[in-house]
Amino acid sequence: MLQKFDKRNRDLIVNINGQLEHRHKAGISPFDSAVQGGDAVWEGLRLYDGRIFKLYEHLDRLRRSARALSFAEIPPREKIIEEIKRTLTANKMRDSVHVRLTLTRGVKITSGMDPRLNQSGPTLIVLAEHKAPVYSKSGLKLITATVRRPPPEVLDARIHHANLLNSILAKIEANNAGADDALMLDTRGFVAETNATHVFIVRNSDKSRASGDLATSRVVACPEGITRAIVIEICAAEKIRCVETDLSVVDVYGANEMFCTGTMGELAAVTKIDNRVIAMTKRLSDLYAQRTATEGVPVV
Repeated sequence: MLQKFDKRNRDLIVNINGQLEHRHKAGISPFDSAVQGGDAVWEGLRLYDGRIFKLYEHLDRLRRSARALSFAEIPPREKIIEEIKRTLTANKMRDSVHVRLTLTRGVKITSGMDPRLNQSGPTLIVLAEHKAPVYSKSGLKLITATVRRPPPEVLDARIHHANLLNSILAKIEANNAGADDALMLDTRGFVAETNATHVFIVRNSDKSRASGDLATSRVVACPEGITRAIVIEICAAEKIRCVETDLSVVDVYGANEMFCTGTMGELAAVTKIDNRVIAMTKRLSDLYAQRTATEGVPVV
């Protein structure tokens, strides 16, 4: 699964600290913390018919992550929303758009790791692209990565930080194996998530039941997913049993169904993992689509 260039993005306008620039002219300083050490937090937003789904929840997580990293300044919610609106307007965007929101610690007075070198406030980047959900509707092929997700005492995954090398290493493994993505385990051997998405499995289903129980990994070595939370919420509303628990690869191999969740790809079925075939899932994808079609914060 390799994303393709969308010609509609050829002349994108990018917003950096309120300055709107063509994608080929936009840039940040080599002294910016994102360049120096991946010292930044980010969110992925999706625009549906003029509304951003779960915008406030994403901005709350951005703020929590920035506070956990002791950012001296964090733009208020209203300021960030205004810059998102300006960016979408400049690009004449309304639907099927993915927005990458990045907040860095800002520009340093000289190269170095020390946050005290950041004395001019944060850098806010709004990158909006025409982009439909990125995963194929025919299902994903996963492999189990050898690289592990660090535990909270090493780096707490609840900080939605921009240092993604751990996930990139797993993605390289998936690419080399001809898979779409990689399933990542924590240091205890339990499922964390994939290199890019959260994981759900369906188990204990049989012909006598309309559906089985859903299970997803605990938030130990993976971030608190917004889409993940919506799936759990939908399950409660539809009276579908869903548990958060430690999942091993044996649980995954024995699943009746499996799917991944994330803003960029929404809900995507997994049809094969480590060359084991798994059935596709559809019901929850339809229920999620109903939510995104009617909910969200108007920004266009």
